[in-house]
Amino acid sequence: RLIDRFVGTLAPVFRASRLDVDLHYNPPGIRGEPRYLEGVARFTKLHGSIDWVDCNQKIHRIGLPFGAQDTNPYLAVPGLENADAMQLMIYPNAAKDRETTEYPYVELFRDFAAAICRPNSTVFCYGYSFGDEHINRVIEDMLTIPSAHLVIISRGDRLGRIMGTYEKLGRHAQITLLIGNHFGNLETLVKDYLPKPAIDRTTFRMAELLKNRWHTSQHEDDRPNASQADEKVAGV
Repeated sequence: RLIDRFVGTLAPVFRASRLDVDLHYNPPGIRGEPRYLEGVARFTKLHGSIDWVDCNQKIHRIGLPFGAQDTNPYLAVPGLENADAMQLMIYPNAAKDRETTEYPYVELFRDFAAAICRPNSTVFCYGYSFGDEHINRVIEDMLTIPSAHLVIISRGDRLGRIMGTYEKLGRHAQITLLIGNHFGNLETLVKDYLPKPAIDRTTFRMAELLKNRWHTSQHEDDRPNASQADEKVAGV
């Protein structure tokens, strides 16, 4: 399940309030700390999306398929009369930094900062050239936490922005650079470098059982069997 601030299935509406529904709290009387639910991820588009529309002072997400040639046919639904698409998307321009301080982008950046500016957090940047200062500032604030880490993955750095940001931040021990066609290839990255996901209890339990069986079999192989023990006694 994805948490993206939109509520609803048929006609999702953007909600300004922030709900931490990805946390599981134990009932009263049961010991244990709150933990994250399995199979839940936070997803956001910091600069908006072409499938967001502003209608009747509400932000809706329309069912726009990938590669659609026109958005107008998908706006002909009840509740979206006189809606105009392509208004809730920040395109590359000089005023990009200022536009992100408006609604709803300010809410999304608040979520972004709250998610990464915490101890033991790690941010993976894939294909980001560090050309947006309003994003770079949040990442720079995150690196002021000694336990935070930044991993940069890119096919190249033709404009020199990545290395420029690397030198500007100055916290080289907290930054990992994976630059080049080899690391930038997504298939190679997933196959040879990224760890296998193991977030479910079943996977952990299976790994524990296999570990126990492996140690048990090793001890049994090292232990002399009954016939060998009898031969040693007879020889004595």
